[in-house]
Amino acid sequence: MTEEIKDQETEVNHTKENLESVGQMLIGGIETIGGILTANPVAHAEGEYNVEAGLLHQESNRVLTAIDENEEAEKSDTGNLNQP
Repeated sequence: MTEEIKDQETEVNHTKENLESVGQMLIGGIETIGGILTANPVAHAEGEYNVEAGLLHQESNRVLTAIDENEEAEKSDTGNLNQP
């Protein structure tokens, strides 16, 4: 029972992190467009920064999710080998 709750919390955390990174990329895109329309190079640069930071955040989350899934698969494989 405890493992099921932990798995659900982990899945929710990964989903939350993905949504946060998408939100950061959207805000960055809006800032970039705003900077271009208002001829504000600082806003434009900040928008580009936020888009890149969101992409990096999303990529690191994908890698961490893959690592977690790999560890879970190894645990289940190891558990099956120990059974008679």
